[in-house]
Amino acid sequence: MSETKKLALIPVMLCFFAMGFVDLVGIASNYVKADLNLNDSTANIFPSLVFFWFLIFSVPTGMLMNEIGRRKTVLLSLGVTAVSLLLPVFGDSFGIMLVSFSFLGIGNALMQTSLNPLVSTVIKGDNLASTLTFGQFVKAIASFMAPYIAMWGAMAAIPSFGLGWRVLFPIYMVIGVLASALLAVTPIDEGDTKDKSSTFAECFRLLGKPIVLLSFLGIMCHVGIDVGTNTTAPKILMERLGLTLNDAAFATSLYFIFRTIGCLTGAYFLRVLNHRVFFIVSVVMMALAMLGLFAGTSAPVLYTAIALVGYGNSNIFSLVFSQALLSVPEKQQNEVSGLMIMGLFGGTVFPLLMGFAGDALGQAGAVLVMAAGVVYLFTYIPKIRH
Repeated sequence: MSETKKLALIPVMLCFFAMGFVDLVGIASNYVKADLNLNDSTANIFPSLVFFWFLIFSVPTGMLMNEIGRRKTVLLSLGVTAVSLLLPVFGDSFGIMLVSFSFLGIGNALMQTSLNPLVSTVIKGDNLASTLTFGQFVKAIASFMAPYIAMWGAMAAIPSFGLGWRVLFPIYMVIGVLASALLAVTPIDEGDTKDKSSTFAECFRLLGKPIVLLSFLGIMCHVGIDVGTNTTAPKILMERLGLTLNDAAFATSLYFIFRTIGCLTGAYFLRVLNHRVFFIVSVVMMALAMLGLFAGTSAPVLYTAIALVGYGNSNIFSLVFSQALLSVPEKQQNEVSGLMIMGLFGGTVFPLLMGFAGDALGQAGAVLVMAAGVVYLFTYIPKIRH
């Protein structure tokens, strides 16, 4: 890899860190639920709303990249994200948090659609999956830091300027602005990746390719399990172990710690191991985790299950996303990226279903919804290239 490309990876990886800001929605929704005395169904509107915007903006973002390029689209996404992180400084009313989470979802939809293809302009071929996984490792650092920052702010363990747990938002906003500045001054040669002729019909026609459609559904399940665990793990600990929210917030951090470990080790394993074998191991770990979360009543079992789903789910996105990108010519990668990121709409579908199931059956009902996503991922195994 040339020195220019190595330097380009630095701001790109910082953007992956900013991409991880979206995962604060899990712990934030639990604090909003406590602050506003909401039930599960209402509180789960927040993570669902964040990921709803992926349905609306992902494909148009793929088309926008054809017009202005991938780098400028990432910069736009960082600007929208910064606005979303500024709003909670002014309060945590239901309305403010709805607007903030909406902007967070829109910014993240723009970012996830454009940043992954931007990586493919710097890294080519078989190393793409491992590089995307390393990006997910950087993203996971932001994800597992969020509950700790919120928890420390809530307990006044850090100067929070009267914001309490909401001090998380301005801290992440400053990092997002830094990522924007570095990317803005870094030259990246995108080559001939633009094609102004794409239309909505042409984008959605790609779903007629079986691998693209099945990958889209795979990403829906991956994100549904991710957001579901992020949101539900603390509730499971509170329900079965009688923990307070501040104590149970560790569950979200534990999940992201093992996601981070999984991404870091996965970046190596995906270079040296058969991709299909690694995918099978990952999905089996998630299946064991669902059993533990469904039936576990002791701290060791529940913490082990959370760790297993964290590690198992850590590389699913990179494997599925790279399969979809490599299945089409480079000229169609912007459109396919838009379709794949639209699959993050699973982060809306799963929490809503889990909220209703949780209210009706307890958190075991929410786990059953996630387990359905794991079952689908077993059916995707034959589609993974060796």
